[in-house]
Amino acid sequence: MALPDASGDVLSEMDVDAFRRLFPLRFFETHLVKSTRPDGRSLAEARETSSALGAVASADGSALVKIGSTRMLAAIKMEVMTPSKESPDEGCIAIDFHMPPICSPTVRPGRPAEAAPVVSKQLSDTILRQVKCLSCCSFCGMINLKELSLISGKAAWMAYLDIYCLDADGALFDAALLSAVAAFSHLQIPVVSMNDDGKVVVLSGDHGGKEPVNKGKRKLTLSSIPLSLTCLLHKNYILADPTAEEESVMETLVTVVLDSSGQLVSLYKPGGPVLAYTSAIQDCVALTRQRARELQTILDEVTSGMEVD
Repeated sequence: MALPDASGDVLSEMDVDAFRRLFPLRFFETHLVKSTRPDGRSLAEARETSSALGAVASADGSALVKIGSTRMLAAIKMEVMTPSKESPDEGCIAIDFHMPPICSPTVRPGRPAEAAPVVSKQLSDTILRQVKCLSCCSFCGMINLKELSLISGKAAWMAYLDIYCLDADGALFDAALLSAVAAFSHLQIPVVSMNDDGKVVVLSGDHGGKEPVNKGKRKLTLSSIPLSLTCLLHKNYILADPTAEEESVMETLVTVVLDSSGQLVSLYKPGGPVLAYTSAIQDCVALTRQRARELQTILDEVTSGMEVD
């Protein structure tokens, strides 16, 4: 069947769903010229976002985050370890990002998802980022690893952060980072004590009459909280918070990460056919600043009523 030149004629003669499958780029461009998207959002509008703390009862900190149809579950488990000789007063954080086959039709059983190690590396670089603080001449980031120390040179916390992608519908890093921040906000450090053998053990219940080493469960002090926004570049258009379908059709992505003070943490552009000119990057940063304020409000609302046991 010959297709008319005018997009309107095409849509009138062909079923919309069929047109969307056969000519996905033309389908999206018919919306872009009207400064809108198939799901009804404007180009700069992010999807509805929510966060729920305590999603995993057996974890020391957890959060379930939804950005549109993208869902991430983050859980933290704390274990006592012996700190390294190089950093006797610091604990450690290990980060893993998982994409099981249930999250997307493109993830096959028995084969690791291509995006998983990429997102995992981005998360580690962002969360474990240490920068020199000019005011105190020391290195600091979102988490002060010294807060994870129990007994200098003898015991410290190892925090295992596992993030599971339950539904992959675009902007995976944004949702994973938000779930990680929410999980650390929910984290309650367990009570520990020294046993008769001189080992640090986790206490439960009424502590058995033993004196806690860390004086009860504690929350970590989070500073320079990183929040991100992924944007899609196509011709002269910038689309905030793209869906998986939009990412597959228009392949140039730019992810901007800002901290809570509005400073640029990182900018990630994994190739793509569209060049990211200075003006486009500036627009992406401006969109990220607005989005970061929205995400911070969501985090403040879910953590405001949280109490430490």
